[in-house]
Amino acid sequence: MISRALEPLVPFWPGSGLSVVFLGSNMCSQRWEWCLALEFLMLPHLFLATSIQDHSEHPVTAISGSNVSLQISSLPANYKQLTWLYTTNQKILEWESNRTSFFKSKFKDRVRLNQSHALCIYNVQKEDSSTYILRVLDESGTEKDWHISLEVHDPVPKPDIEIRKTQKVNNGCHLQLSCMIPNQSINYTWYGDLGPFSTGLQNFVLEITVEPQNYSKFYTCQASNPVSSKNDTVYFTLPCKLARSSGVAWVATWLMVMVPIVPGLIWT
Repeated sequence: MISRALEPLVPFWPGSGLSVVFLGSNMCSQRWEWCLALEFLMLPHLFLATSIQDHSEHPVTAISGSNVSLQISSLPANYKQLTWLYTTNQKILEWESNRTSFFKSKFKDRVRLNQSHALCIYNVQKEDSSTYILRVLDESGTEKDWHISLEVHDPVPKPDIEIRKTQKVNNGCHLQLSCMIPNQSINYTWYGDLGPFSTGLQNFVLEITVEPQNYSKFYTCQASNPVSSKNDTVYFTLPCKLARSSGVAWVATWLMVMVPIVPGLIWT
């Protein structure tokens, strides 16, 4: 018996995502018709894998309640049909022969197709966040998909700094401040006279011991997301006083200085 090397049943096409299938030559010589039939069955899958091409666009970020336009930058010059999808199974609208058809979805009365075939969505909500698909069928019958991500965020509410702790320690003052906003994905940044503190973006608590070398007149918590930011500030005076406004802080300091003096004035 003559042994022969294994040969691929289907030629390998780079990027097709298909594995090469090997069969012995003896097997093919005995059942040549079966091998041919198997090749013809696999060829449509090979062409399907190479006929649909995917492209990705830069993500779009929006604030809830605004209007957005999902624009594709490199559409082919000529095409027969295009379809905008919310998910792989949920069609939003379809354009063909200069006619636009809208499908039943949560976007009803909130979408339109502009002249450049961008998808315009009105009054976007957080629930509209998704990766949208534009599927284009060109004149040759080839389908191409473009993916574009939309992230919708609610505006950040104003944080409210909670003074958890003020305690004198040696020649300093131990402070613990908090400004958490519940039920939202928020980044927090704490600031003082010298700029931001390195607490980490997810840390809504600032804990610090104030000493002469790191003294700051104020502490600000900035809460932010990709579309908005708000902040709140408390003011600090030595030795260990916090106030909601600089005026209150100044009055508190003034009173601390004046109260010991007043009895002296009365008795003189």
